[in-house]
Amino acid sequence: MRKPFIAGNWKMNMTRAEATDLAEGLLTALAKVRDVDVAVCPPFTALDCVARLVAKTKIALGAQNCYWEDKGAYTGEVSPPILKEIGCRYC
Repeated sequence: MRKPFIAGNWKMNMTRAEATDLAEGLLTALAKVRDVDVAVCPPFTALDCVARLVAKTKIALGAQNCYWEDKGAYTGEVSPPILKEIGCRYC
């Protein structure tokens, strides 16, 4: 049987402080949850602070969007290698 996967896309709804608070709450709430994979996809502006909180936990980090090119003059876009470097496993 496949393990359930739950991902939360936080859209454009939180400041960095609010995203940090939610991530801390999820870590507490999910501490005893087993047999499910969880990922969170905060706004780009909060990726770094949420990444620090979920690093080395069972909560994975995801980006809401990425551009398919690894680098180049693509204003406003974020590449998969950049997202991977910050700790994103999903995009």
